[in-house]
Amino acid sequence: MAMLQFFIAVDVTVVNVALPTIGADFGVDGHALTWVVVGYTITGGGLLMLGGRLADVLGRRRILLFGAMLFGAASLLAGLAPSFAVLVAARLLQGAGEAIALPAAMAVIVLMFPEGPRRSRALSVWAAVASCGLVLGFVGSGIITELLGWRWIFLVSVPFILVVLAAGIFLVPSERPAEPTPLDLPGSLLLIAAPLLFTLGGVEAGEADSTLPWLPPVALVGAVVAGALFVGAERRSRKPLVPLRFFRNRPRVLANLATALLSAALSTSFLLFTYYLQDRLGAGPLQAGLTMLPLAVSLIVASVLVPQLLGRWGARACVLAGIGFTMLAMAAIALVSSLGATGLAMVPAMMLIAAGMGFGIVGLQYVAVTGVTEDDAGIASGVQRAADQLGGSTGITIYVGIGFAPALDGTDPFLASSLLAIAGLAAAGFVAWRISLPAAAMEDTRG
Repeated sequence: MAMLQFFIAVDVTVVNVALPTIGADFGVDGHALTWVVVGYTITGGGLLMLGGRLADVLGRRRILLFGAMLFGAASLLAGLAPSFAVLVAARLLQGAGEAIALPAAMAVIVLMFPEGPRRSRALSVWAAVASCGLVLGFVGSGIITELLGWRWIFLVSVPFILVVLAAGIFLVPSERPAEPTPLDLPGSLLLIAAPLLFTLGGVEAGEADSTLPWLPPVALVGAVVAGALFVGAERRSRKPLVPLRFFRNRPRVLANLATALLSAALSTSFLLFTYYLQDRLGAGPLQAGLTMLPLAVSLIVASVLVPQLLGRWGARACVLAGIGFTMLAMAAIALVSSLGATGLAMVPAMMLIAAGMGFGIVGLQYVAVTGVTEDDAGIASGVQRAADQLGGSTGITIYVGIGFAPALDGTDPFLASSLLAIAGLAAAGFVAWRISLPAAAMEDTRG
């Protein structure tokens, strides 16, 4: 499970350092390259709840293997892509594979470990593996792109996914599928359509010389319509992606909202690091990737400390600490860019981002799956991951899209993007402050 999580997390960020090289290879520049990043997270986040439902209905082992197989095949296609359009399509398929596999994998882990210290430790390992994958995606991308070429950032994961498939067959116990039940396919399609249209509108709005000036407003209106239709479809569906009873669990709803807001800032910070090192300072892929090493080391340290502090402080305190660390990191990015400092000056911001991820995401994950049962473990896991990924892609679209828009020419884009992220984090802190777990769950967390 951890190996699958690692390579899926790697593919979230592995393209960031390689973006300039990919753009030069295909003759693509500007906001169009954003699709290589957010295309993966949008389809991944949009289909995660369907993946969770499939895991609950068809069996976690079966869905895990199918999702991993799709992810591996899409990785191979991305590495061999003959054109930019095929690369984007492969990234969309990678996201679909992740969406199908990850809820099943997380549900297996949640059901293996009872609530309390054991589940806390298991989720800490899960989150630490994901965090390290996200950051090592930067480092590995720089090294691989410099030495082997950008295509190998996708191809390198294929043999490891084959190992996951073989291990899943032998190590994950099989189970009987649940009774046949209708799937909410219209809701799933609308949940993908809304963020895709929103991203299309945001990307096209940022193009200074767009040949289709009507496209951004039409796409943004379409995103709103798709969102409204999704809500209506969920109300009418006999088996909605997210049952209405899910929203009666107030701590779980607040945890997922805070996750989306925190992930928006974290994903933005990753892209700002890349842009600053390569576009502002002119660093090559290898130098940019190696500069990210302190972030990886800090994440390892955070993964060791967080389980202990989660037991002592409780989930909400860890979440608030993570949000606070991330706010300080965004402020540091704004300061460094304003001063035009060297890449090493970004190291404190990287360490704060690591602390924000380590404390915030682990605490929110714990709250988001508190009280789950055999019947809804897949749904709860899918919603939590969807909030994480859709929040990240939305953050990049809004914070980076607005910050680097031609309309703000003359304003430091790093400063503008960071200030927008800080505003979002303030909202995340307000939401997290209102999270309150039942007394029994708090005692379990403290062990």
